[in-house]
Amino acid sequence: MVKPTLVTNDIRSLRFRHGEMTQAELAERLGVTRQTVIAIEQGRYSPSLEMAFQIARVFGVPLDDVFQYPHEEVSA
Repeated sequence: MVKPTLVTNDIRSLRFRHGEMTQAELAERLGVTRQTVIAIEQGRYSPSLEMAFQIARVFGVPLDDVFQYPHEEVSA
């Protein structure tokens, strides 16, 4: 069983803000399968750092506009 990631993303909303790009179109631009894009969108798979940057570049946004990681409070 694959452990879900804590990383969240806004890929779905970015796709729709960029001409309603389909998962298949994004997958083709990244050189991966549509199933990989689905798994990333659903938080079932964390992309490599290289792929994360490629995704951000496709949308022309900074990496942290695509992916978020929860902040933990650091006690003093």
